[in-house]
Amino acid sequence: MKKSFTLIEVMIVIVILGLIASLVVPNLIGQSEKAKTKLVCVQMKSLKDSLDSYKIDKGRYPTTSEGLKLLIKDRYLDSKSVPLDPWGGEYVYINNGGEIDIISLGADQKEGGDGENRDIRFSKCKK
Repeated sequence: MKKSFTLIEVMIVIVILGLIASLVVPNLIGQSEKAKTKLVCVQMKSLKDSLDSYKIDKGRYPTTSEGLKLLIKDRYLDSKSVPLDPWGGEYVYINNGGEIDIISLGADQKEGGDGENRDIRFSKCKK
């Protein structure tokens, strides 16, 4: 005689899996955005460390117009290009008279915004 599951048993398993999914999925939603925000801060910290090394060697930070690409040219970054933020956008580098900031424009790649579209500044990551 062949053993198999009855329709009731299969339906009970599906209901249990549905209940488990309904408890787990809401906790996972939004976690990727938190992870991306943390990754932005980690990448910015790495860029800042490279900028600090540049300043130690050259006596100044790159100007805003020279930008982060100067770190590649002068071999302060090991990659062939400046890393992109987790949303695929370029980091904005600003040198305001020796006071520097690095900015990710968020998911929408536009200034301003809320939620995942908000701008993330390195000066705010440090806190």
